[in-house]
Amino acid sequence: MAQDKEDVMTHSMDCIPGDGAFSYVSYNDNTLFVDQVSVKKIAQEVGTPFYVYSQRALEFSYEECAQAFEPLGAGIFYAMKANHNQSVLKIFARLGAGVDIVSIGEAYRAIAAGISASRIIYSGVGKTADELTKALELGIYQINVESANELELLNEVALRVGRRAPVALRVNPDVDAKTLRGTTTGKKGNKFGIDITDALPIFERAATLPGIALVGIAVHIGSQITELQPFRLAYMRTVEYWKMLRDRGIVLPRLDLGGGLGVWYQNESPARFQSWADVISEVTQDVDAELSVAPGRALVAHAGLMVATAVYNKRGNDRGFLILDAGMNDLARPSLYGAYHHIVPVERQANEAPVEPFDIVGPVCESTDAFAAARLMPPTRDGDLVAFLSAGAYGSSMSSTYNTRPLIPEVLVRETVYAVVRPRQPVAAMIESEPLASWLEDGGMPVGMRNNAQ
Repeated sequence: MAQDKEDVMTHSMDCIPGDGAFSYVSYNDNTLFVDQVSVKKIAQEVGTPFYVYSQRALEFSYEECAQAFEPLGAGIFYAMKANHNQSVLKIFARLGAGVDIVSIGEAYRAIAAGISASRIIYSGVGKTADELTKALELGIYQINVESANELELLNEVALRVGRRAPVALRVNPDVDAKTLRGTTTGKKGNKFGIDITDALPIFERAATLPGIALVGIAVHIGSQITELQPFRLAYMRTVEYWKMLRDRGIVLPRLDLGGGLGVWYQNESPARFQSWADVISEVTQDVDAELSVAPGRALVAHAGLMVATAVYNKRGNDRGFLILDAGMNDLARPSLYGAYHHIVPVERQANEAPVEPFDIVGPVCESTDAFAAARLMPPTRDGDLVAFLSAGAYGSSMSSTYNTRPLIPEVLVRETVYAVVRPRQPVAAMIESEPLASWLEDGGMPVGMRNNAQ
């Protein structure tokens, strides 16, 4: 999507999100800094591409969230699929967060970072018997069940291991989150949750199963939600359902309201934590249940950048291609569902510098390896550094090794110092993780001879 010059210069240069953690420092060649550490210096010492996070920005976001929900006594369970770096989890653990997980692997990550299993909510539509067994053995606080099939399986697993499973049933309230199609989870036709019109017999069944402790109702309608009305409507329907169950004798002590609060990427005006909390307070004022929320993106997106090098400025017929050393395997969101990130030069140029359209692309052997089309950028030369804004969420956690491209470093900055909190993956380690079949090893029986021997 094309931009006008005013948009480029205003948002890219002077309004970098991150609550002041990211800024250009005029006395240092107008270079982008994370707190008091130069991005250029990190690039020189770590190499590009890499992710960099501000601990100050992470702490600021969490504290703002905690302050908004404190009057409600609501538990905050960070949706760690947004960013599962161990240092990020450790920061939130020290601030008192629980986590919302969607795989048993995430449970082990959270526990390794110091988060107790009693502070973990397990969501997700495809939990296996093995995963449910491990969740019960760990003593996870709550399992959000998303189908009648899962409920029956969990009951069998719980009886087998001799424990009662703490269950909240996730309902699908059929509410349009007004977000990207790929991040909507609460409408009919989505794979998530139990259709609210079909849920009553499943609640009634759950209340009778010997291996199930029915403790709550859960709802989550999507991600990157920038309007409050979808939240209000979903919560109203969920609260009405909670009251209907109560009147039928199914009293649920917990109400899990999920997450999904959006952030600024391009021209959104998302609500802040306080406005979200105000909606919840309004809708749940006569509900006698323990509340919980699961923000993810809103806690981490603005705390991170992805930094890359412009390898080639390649001229085309009508515009240039800016080919970076970062690709769709490093930041999947733009190629996956057309997500937008502002891309800015690490060394700021004068405001009167001319801009021109570029297709900003990566080196991966796919035509979809593109970050932006006809994006207006100031003059960018081979070797210049660029930064992707608001890249702290769904960046590193969604990355892959496609094209045998190593996972890139993650760096954490605290005031004047930085640490590499995930090193660049060695290619040799990638190869060594794939043992050869015995008959392919040197000295093994050739395939043709092996077939004849049979």
